[in-house]
Amino acid sequence: MCGIFGAILSGDEQRFTELQLLAHYAEQRGRDSSGLILFEGENYRVLRSDSPLSSLVTKSNIANSKLVGGHSRLATNGIEDNQPVVRDEVVTIHNGIICNADELWKQRKTARQLSVDTEIIPVIVKEEKEKGAKLDSVASTLFSVCEGVISAAVFMVTEGVLWLFSNNGSLYIGTKGNDKFFSSESFPLHEINCDIVTQVIHATEIAIPISRKEIELHFANSKSRPNFLPEVIPISGEENLLKYRKPDLLRCTRCILPETMPFIRFDQEGICNYCHNNTIRNQPKPVKILEDLVLPYRRKGEADCIVPFSGGRDSCYGLHLIVKELGMNPIAYTYDWGMISDLGRRNISRMCAALSVENIIVAADIELKRSNIRKNLTAWLNNPHLGMISLLTAGDKHFFRHVETVKKQTGISLNLWGINPLEVTHFKTGFLGIPPAFEEMRVYNSGGLAQLKYHSKRIYQMIRNPGYFNSSIYDTLSGEYWRSLHKKTDYFHVYDFWEWNETTVDETLAMYNWEISEDTQTTWRIGDATAAFYNYIYFTVAGFTEHDTFRSNQIREGAISRDKALDLVHDENRPRYESIKWYLQAVEIDFVDTIHVINRIPKLYA
Repeated sequence: MCGIFGAILSGDEQRFTELQLLAHYAEQRGRDSSGLILFEGENYRVLRSDSPLSSLVTKSNIANSKLVGGHSRLATNGIEDNQPVVRDEVVTIHNGIICNADELWKQRKTARQLSVDTEIIPVIVKEEKEKGAKLDSVASTLFSVCEGVISAAVFMVTEGVLWLFSNNGSLYIGTKGNDKFFSSESFPLHEINCDIVTQVIHATEIAIPISRKEIELHFANSKSRPNFLPEVIPISGEENLLKYRKPDLLRCTRCILPETMPFIRFDQEGICNYCHNNTIRNQPKPVKILEDLVLPYRRKGEADCIVPFSGGRDSCYGLHLIVKELGMNPIAYTYDWGMISDLGRRNISRMCAALSVENIIVAADIELKRSNIRKNLTAWLNNPHLGMISLLTAGDKHFFRHVETVKKQTGISLNLWGINPLEVTHFKTGFLGIPPAFEEMRVYNSGGLAQLKYHSKRIYQMIRNPGYFNSSIYDTLSGEYWRSLHKKTDYFHVYDFWEWNETTVDETLAMYNWEISEDTQTTWRIGDATAAFYNYIYFTVAGFTEHDTFRSNQIREGAISRDKALDLVHDENRPRYESIKWYLQAVEIDFVDTIHVINRIPKLYA
């Protein structure tokens, strides 16, 4: 989940401006750390840094280099070893995650030297070459044994050969005069006015300068670098702080919504107003209608739609439908705002590799996003209010903004969404004092008046708790604009045309070796590090979570029985210690103090 770029230069012209631009767009995918491979004179140098790539490029002497390869990193599985990876005089930069790297190392006598998954790539390449395999055969073996996205540049410097690999198309080559460039996306190559831009579908070979000396390694470590992937180390007795008691609540006799649900009312038969005002949502239209709608957008042999892709259960199944059933050629777009768990990223890698789908990642300034969360969570803990919990997820709403960024960069207007029609959680705004809009047919569908009412309620709470008036406000408001007010065009929802069936979804994803969490049996929200935390708050204070509302929606659709729903939420509402611990470590908030505050909040039930 990184950005890579490179240039093999003839020396006829200075290309510093082009290299800066390529580095800038590589950094769009993540700026946690960076690396460069440079050829100067007769020597290769490898530089690794914990600073952003743009900073490393500015500080490095790349203007006179005949070869430049760059890597900008979004923290994925492992933070100890930056790229480029140097092994046996082979230098590798890699975009993607090899999900089964640990298993692949167990199958080999060769000793592992680094923690980063990328190291297995040059090892496999070397093994296959020693067997006499050529480029295409090496690529086929690499892609067949590795699980996950591989878009990589392997510099065999003593042989004067660069091999470019991609099993999902997230790698492009461009030519400009006598010079060759490559990049994780096509847009940067067009921006530097390459004459020809082609996609690496399998593997490609490019000649590079031969090394005459040993590779020089340089590493600049930042002492203040935050830990973007905290390791959860259980502390004895800590998990016991997470209380799980099953409150005796009056529940709807048809669904399972409890008496603590905002604005709930029961009739004489004990049926709630949410059931009485329910509109069937999971009732798909004929797929033929969608096929006709997307027909004008189809491009034979080229990408023809954008799929907003979180790596969660529903977006993954939606991507499967779009590729396998609808027959489109999508580009999956992922917005990483710092709360996608490593499990979520691995599932993104699995799906994009298996379906050969290019994945464009837009990464936020994760340190800034987590700082915003920390400020708002600190304010919330000083004066807890259930209606203000949504501020903790405000930072992800720029997901909608960058759909437009990706549309512009790719020239593709159609976007297909995989939002579950049953993910309706009226209680989150209900606790703020806003009655449910039962007529709302979209999960994300609010006009200007609704937003005005929503934010007036928020502002009232902010005045009561001035800690919310912090530097995160602009990020919150602008994100709400892109989610709720900005006009959306050329988009359709795939679950308007395919029935969402949980058993079918889970069985289909299992075919992709889709990973589930170890701390819960549910497959919903497991890639979102925030969900376990806020659901603990809701359950502790109100006795229910979004799982109760989701299962209630399924009951109304006739998908499950009420007894089954009660059994499911009994397990799904259990506190997820590892996930809650990870979340609080990521935003640098003390676990023990936080849980004590939550546990002391007055309950909405006896």
